[in-house]
Amino acid sequence: MALVKLKDFYADHSDILNDDQGDIKNFDVYAQGEDKVGTVSDILVDEMQGRIRYLIVDTGFWVFGKKVLMPIGLAQIDYTGKRVNARSLTKEQVEHLPDVDDSLQKIDDDYEEQVRGIYRPTAGTSTTATTAATGTAATAAAAAATPGKAFDRKSYSYDQEPALYNMSDTNHQSLKLYEERLVTNKQRQKTGEVAIGKRVETETAQVAIPLEKERVVIERTPGNQQAVDPNAATFKSGEVERVEVYEETPDIHKETFVRESVQVRKEVDQDVVKSNETVRREELDVKTKGKPSVNNPLDK
Repeated sequence: MALVKLKDFYADHSDILNDDQGDIKNFDVYAQGEDKVGTVSDILVDEMQGRIRYLIVDTGFWVFGKKVLMPIGLAQIDYTGKRVNARSLTKEQVEHLPDVDDSLQKIDDDYEEQVRGIYRPTAGTSTTATTAATGTAATAAAAAATPGKAFDRKSYSYDQEPALYNMSDTNHQSLKLYEERLVTNKQRQKTGEVAIGKRVETETAQVAIPLEKERVVIERTPGNQQAVDPNAATFKSGEVERVEVYEETPDIHKETFVRESVQVRKEVDQDVVKSNETVRREELDVKTKGKPSVNNPLDK
């Protein structure tokens, strides 16, 4: 059965194991006795059904600096602690597991059976007499390495060994309690616009201006009939007086003045909008029968 990496099979591979917790890559892997044996470097699914079958564990400097396969059924995923607890896994088993490269070229039916043969003694699964009768990982690996003797390629199915490949609710799912909340948000939308422009209006204006005009007034009065000194009397002909005469003429023209100044600005008014909605929330109900010991951290 062809195996491919999860990211190559599913575009949204972070949603496969837990839609809230995300990818388990780089989670630390612990075997029995709290022995840290590596970190999760990738996830493999079978190409036929798209189900998760193995975790690729990078043992780094904890074992021999190699990458090995661990069946998903042995994994207890702790999202809170960001770790994978491998039940029934020993450090000795990890040491005897064959190395796998990133290209997955080594993985075929015989390779998988060799891996299964190492895990079966502690996983509690049944197999051929050769494998089941031995108690060491090395013997199981040797039995599985002989093609055709440890299993039947044509009839083998992952479902035959649920201890290795089943993703049980206990180990791989978490119960989620949901609640509804009112989420507020604001959207800025255009409600109108104000265009400021100018127009020219015309009107007929009238002005009144007083004008002055000079005129010459000649007044003639009769003499007093008294004699004058002959030497003082001069008799002349021609012009004896010149008077300049002026008058005002109107000078009416147009000049431009600032009539008024206009300033345009925006001010923000605030208003509070209140809304009442009915929201739902799930509460956990724990029912017991008899007198079991239940440790519920939410009990008060």
